[in-house]
Amino acid sequence: MPRSVWYPGHMAKGSRKLKELASKLDLIIEVRDARAPASTSAPMMAALAELKPVIRVLSHMDLADTKKLNPWLKENNYTYAADLRKKTGLNQIKKAIMKFKPPHREIRIAVIGIPNVGKSMLLNSLINKSSAIVGGVAGVTRSVSWYKNEGMLVVDSPGILDPHAEKGAHLILSWLGCVKTEVIGGYENAAVALIDFLNYKNMHEILPVEYISDEPAELTLERIGKKYGCLISGGRVDFELAGRKFIEAFSSGRLGLICLEQPGEEMIINFHEAAVVCE
Repeated sequence: MPRSVWYPGHMAKGSRKLKELASKLDLIIEVRDARAPASTSAPMMAALAELKPVIRVLSHMDLADTKKLNPWLKENNYTYAADLRKKTGLNQIKKAIMKFKPPHREIRIAVIGIPNVGKSMLLNSLINKSSAIVGGVAGVTRSVSWYKNEGMLVVDSPGILDPHAEKGAHLILSWLGCVKTEVIGGYENAAVALIDFLNYKNMHEILPVEYISDEPAELTLERIGKKYGCLISGGRVDFELAGRKFIEAFSSGRLGLICLEQPGEEMIINFHEAAVVCE
């Protein structure tokens, strides 16, 4: 999907840390959200995949449409779905990890991912919160901490990835709760874009059929606001509150199981006047 240009200072710092760390790793685990596996990919993953083997973990499988998720699992032999809160799929992931273990020492792993996809939850599951920090690995910056557990050395978040993205990508992430909606124009704008998207995709199972029509998305949001009781003086709808409640219901799974994209699919996201294509 499109990513914005990084500030040169951030890019240089990130590249230095990436090269320094990757040379000492055996395996990289990337965590994505099963509801939007392409849109929640971590920046610089293409570069990382050229350096080391990658296992992909699709978190939040409990919120994803299983049938639509299957193509993603078949796309790569080392892609696994997981519900990290319930530790569903964790044993399968651990078995896959150990296939890359060198015979003479622990396997060295980095777990990466954009905010709120479950990276920290997976990291804690692998190392156990009671695991002690071990000494540094030669040639790696001292600011990076390693945890030893069950034949693994797992690096704590090295801070080398930055989830900058284009406006359309930020919208998708806001719908899933991965970024703060306030920073991309507020809940009303995000909800209107989401309604447009659901209509475009004919996702009647998420957006009830009575809300699907050719009318402007703002009118749909107004009716949703009335249903949710988001009213202010004079019986008018508080659109920002209505948008927040709608997106929270969507991201929490209360509106149903979802999968927003399929492998190789282009996603057209309308943000008022602008149309953004996410590849």
